[in-house]
Amino acid sequence: MNDLFICKCEKRMQVISTTGRMFHVLYLCCLLIGLSATVKAQWYDVTKYGAVGDSTTDNTKAIQRAIDDCAATGGKVYFPAGRFLTATLYLKSNVTLHIAAGATILGNTDTKQYPYQDAGIRFYGDEWARQSLIFCKDQQNVGIEGRGTIDGQGASFVITTIKKPDRYRNRPYLLWFVNCKNVKVRDVTLRNSAFWMQHYLCCEYVWIDGLHIWNHSNKNNDMMDIDGCRNVHISNITGDSDDDGITVKSTSPRITENVTISNCVISSHCNALKLGTESTGGFRNIVVSNCVIKPSAQLSTIYGLPAGNSGISLEMVDGGIMENITINNIVIDGPQVPLFVRLGNRARPHIKGAPVPAPGRAKNIHLSNITATGADATGCSISGIAKAPVENVSLEHIYIETKAAAKVDLQAPVVEKEEEYPEATMFGNLPAYGFFIRYAKDVRLSDITLRAPAAETRPGIVVHNTAQFTLNGLDAQTTAATPAAVYISNSKNGSVTNSRNAYPAQRHLLQDGASVNIQTDATTR
Repeated sequence: MNDLFICKCEKRMQVISTTGRMFHVLYLCCLLIGLSATVKAQWYDVTKYGAVGDSTTDNTKAIQRAIDDCAATGGKVYFPAGRFLTATLYLKSNVTLHIAAGATILGNTDTKQYPYQDAGIRFYGDEWARQSLIFCKDQQNVGIEGRGTIDGQGASFVITTIKKPDRYRNRPYLLWFVNCKNVKVRDVTLRNSAFWMQHYLCCEYVWIDGLHIWNHSNKNNDMMDIDGCRNVHISNITGDSDDDGITVKSTSPRITENVTISNCVISSHCNALKLGTESTGGFRNIVVSNCVIKPSAQLSTIYGLPAGNSGISLEMVDGGIMENITINNIVIDGPQVPLFVRLGNRARPHIKGAPVPAPGRAKNIHLSNITATGADATGCSISGIAKAPVENVSLEHIYIETKAAAKVDLQAPVVEKEEEYPEATMFGNLPAYGFFIRYAKDVRLSDITLRAPAAETRPGIVVHNTAQFTLNGLDAQTTAATPAAVYISNSKNGSVTNSRNAYPAQRHLLQDGASVNIQTDATTR
C-alpha cells in the first residue's frame, strides 16, 4: 500500500515537473518573440517611407519622417544600398542613423535647401557658419554608424568672394552637433564637405571611432573640430584633409576638456593635429597617443602643402588656458614643422561686444616618444610672449630629422609677431634647426636627437629669454662651421648635461653675457 502511494506521488511530481518545464519553455518563447518584434519595430527603413536611392530624387522629407517616427520609440533609421539625395536632416534623441555598406547619404548641391540654424550658443562664427547636412541640437543618445558613406558634394558650393566673413557663408558642414549629450559616430566614411567636415559644439560624452574621412573639395576643409566639448574620445580615425586635421577649438567661453585621441592615421595639407586657433575658453586635460601623421594622398592643394605645414600645433592666441596636455608615441612623416607650441596675443573677442581677452596661460605640456622625419629647414619652436611665458614644458625621447638646411644670423633677433595669426612657419627659418625656445619657464628637454643635412650650420637648440631649463642627453648633428650645438641668450637658471654628441661643432655650448647661472658638466665643456 505504501509503495503504491509513493509510486503515484512520484508520477504526479513528474507530471508537475514536466508541466513546469513546458510552461517555462513557452514563457521564454513568448519573451523571445516579443523581444524580436520589439527589436524589429525599432528599425525604420527609409525606403519604406518613400526614399529612393537613385542619387536624383530629393529624399529630405521621406528621411525626416523616418527620423521623426524613430524618435517616438527610439531605434535606428536604416539606409540600404543606394545613393540617397537629401538636404538638411534633423537628428533627434534616441535615434541612430545606420548607413549600410553600399549606401550613401548624398548632400543636395543647392545651398538654398539648407536652412540657417540657430545654435543657441554664441560662438565665433555664429553669424555665418549656420548650415549643415545633418544638424542635431539639444538632443541626447544620438548616433551615426555603419559601413556606408555621407558625401556632402562640397565642390558644388562655389565661393564668389574673398571678403571675410562673406566667403564663409552658405557652405554647410557635413555634421553639426550642438549642446548634445551621448553622441556616437562610428565606422562610416565621410567625404567632401563644403566647409568643416564635422563640428561638435559644447557637447558632452562624445565617441568618434573608426571613421574614414576625405575632405579635399573646398576651402576650410577641416577633418573635425571639437569645440567647447567635455569627455570626448576620438580613436581609430583614418583621415585626409586639405585644411586642419583633428582640431580642438574653443570658439566660446566654454572650455574643451577631458579629451583622448588615440590610434589615428592623419594627413593634412595644413596642421595634422591642432589645438586652436580660437582659444576663448581654452583646453584642459587633453591626451594624444599612438598616432601616425603622414603626407596627404591628395597632391594638389587649396591651402598648405601636400606633406603639411605642421605635425602638431598647440596654439593659444585669444586668451583662455591650455593646461595638462600630454602627447605620446607619435610618428610624424613629412610636414614642414613637426612641433609648434605658441602662446600669442591676437586677443580676438569671440563675438561683437565681448571684452578683449587678456593673454592666455599655457602650462603643463608634455611631449614624449616622437619620431619626426622629412621636416624642412624652418625648425620647431616653443614660444610665449614677454608678459605670458609658456610654463612647465617637457620633451622626452624626441628624434627629429630635417631634409633641408638654412643659413641664419645667430645674432639677428627673431621678430616676435605677438598679435599675428599663429603658424608654424610664422617666424621664417629659425636660428636653430631643432628647437627654438623663447619666453618660457621651467622647460625640460631629455634624450633629444637631432639630424640635419651636411650643409646645416645652425645650432641644434637655441634658448632665449627663458628661465629654469634643463637640456639633458642632447645628441645634435653639427659641422665644423657650426658655432655651437647649443646657444643660450638672455636666459637664467639652466643646465646642459650628459650631452651625447656635438662634434665637430666649434664648441658645445655658447652663451651670451646676459645669461646667468648656467650649469654644465664635463660632456658640455
